[in-house]
Amino acid sequence: MISAGDFRNGVTLEIDGNVCQIVEFQHVKPGKGAAFVRTKIKDIINGGVTERTFRPTEKFPTARIDRKDMQYLYSDGDVFNFMDTESYEQIGLNKDVIGDSLKFVKENEMVKVCSYNGNVFSVEPPLFVELVITETEPGFKGDTATGATKPATVETGAQVAVPLFVNEGDVIKIDTRTGEYLSRA
Repeated sequence: MISAGDFRNGVTLEIDGNVCQIVEFQHVKPGKGAAFVRTKIKDIINGGVTERTFRPTEKFPTARIDRKDMQYLYSDGDVFNFMDTESYEQIGLNKDVIGDSLKFVKENEMVKVCSYNGNVFSVEPPLFVELVITETEPGFKGDTATGATKPATVETGAQVAVPLFVNEGDVIKIDTRTGEYLSRA
């Protein structure tokens, strides 16, 4: 159990039957009345963010989120298949659970599958990936000084904005959280 007075950013707990994570918190001590804790909480399952206030003495059970390293095998229509590399157990997840999290992940790469009480609710790709550019417009000599970008398609089919000097066949490093080009690999 964790009391509202001990809230910190990133703490995961159960509030009213929902699994929530503290995004932001602030202890408020008004001149009159009792102190309270103003928070922004994110529902882990559906991703919604709400603001709530709590008395510092309110207690909530901490929620245990299991993150397991699994290998992304392949997609079969709307079902994405993963394998536990230790037990070789395979699971299939619907597109609803996956969302856009695999748009930069190639087959046979490792991802983190997040679950709560055995129910998988999301997949976390690696923070950085290296992918080959399959399609982009050619750059021109002298284009490197402006800092301009052009669209490029990587081997997974995702679109990325890259500098003008990057060409087809180049291997680039991408931040999967933002989808931004970082460097050539």
